[in-house]
Amino acid sequence: MLRLSADNAAALSCELRHTSGPFLARRRAVIVLSLAASSVMGLITLYQTGILRHLPEPQLSGLDADTVDAAPEAYAILATPDAALGLTSYAVTIVLAAMGRSDRAVHQPWVPLALAGKVGFDVLVGLKLTWDQWSKHRAFCSWCLLGSLASFVSFPLVVPEARAALARLRQS
Repeated sequence: MLRLSADNAAALSCELRHTSGPFLARRRAVIVLSLAASSVMGLITLYQTGILRHLPEPQLSGLDADTVDAAPEAYAILATPDAALGLTSYAVTIVLAAMGRSDRAVHQPWVPLALAGKVGFDVLVGLKLTWDQWSKHRAFCSWCLLGSLASFVSFPLVVPEARAALARLRQS
């Protein structure tokens, strides 16, 4: 179902905006976290493309966003600043969290499973990038840590709906 009828789209609009439930509340939280992470990625992208000359950091030992985010490996994938790729990644997470009705675990179980897989992948990427920051630069980017934190917090939020989707698939 790539395109809903006008009536079904109107019902979905009303349901997503006005109903509640444990899965919808969690999906909304994932959207908020992903939007926050997108803001961080946007700021880093401004630095990585030369729009900003410096990324401000708290004056704490071990923080150096300029060094971390200007490193060659931050430009190695697709010849693109990695924060721009992060923006795209968080946009995909937002789409998956926003997609479908409140009972999508029953009617579209692949969507919550895809969301859980995507957020799980983001957690692994966040762990790798955090490790790389320290092992290669002996410094962290506080902005990057905030982006990774959004993924870490999102993961336990998506697990219950993914479990419900798996249970539904097992019933079929």
